Amino acid sequence: MSRPPAGAAVHRADVTEAIRAAVLQELATGGYARVSMEAVARRAGVGKAAIYRRWPSKLALIGDVIGDVLVQPGPPTGHDLQTDLRSLMESFAGLLATPDLPAIMADLASEALRNGDLSERITATVGTPFGQRTLEVVDRAVARGELSADLHREAALDLTVSCLYWRVVVRRSTLEPADLDRFVATVTAGLKAL
Repeated sequence: MSRPPAGAAVHRADVTEAIRAAVLQELATGGYARVSMEAVARRAGVGKAAIYRRWPSKLALIGDVIGDVLVQPGPPTGHDLQTDLRSLMESFAGLLATPDLPAIMADLASEALRNGDLSERITATVGTPFGQRTLEVVDRAVARGELSADLHREAALDLTVSCLYWRVVVRRSTLEPADLDRFVATVTAGLKAL
């Protein structure tokens, strides 16, 4: 009878989840600059080796954890642009309602301006996948004839959820249900004007 693999061959899900939670707590309390593998290990109640078996560096650890948090499965396909936009924006608004996440996002954005490696990692784990999800919404609308085939894709990407980010992360204001209605209508009109 064969035994299941042990040691480095197995990553216990509960340990991985404890590490992920510890990373978010460390980011919330001290920001990227103060996060260390030692502090994450201590908070997670694991040895540093458990972290290094999963991630080779602080940069890889934080990039992957933030990517997992911020890039959720794509919104369901709607029958029109507004339905797809609402689904995308509701998903992002839900993330922004997570305690400490807006402050973590602001800290990482600020740190990424000074740290090229962090900027590249966040782009790879968050920016590119989230951008692809957003452009899927745009592409479906183009295919249905709701948007121009020659619209400026980069501008469409910038426009889509920037109002939510601005409201919650930059201005530190709450997002009310009526705001989402206005943002969906405004972004729909904006995309049609591109």
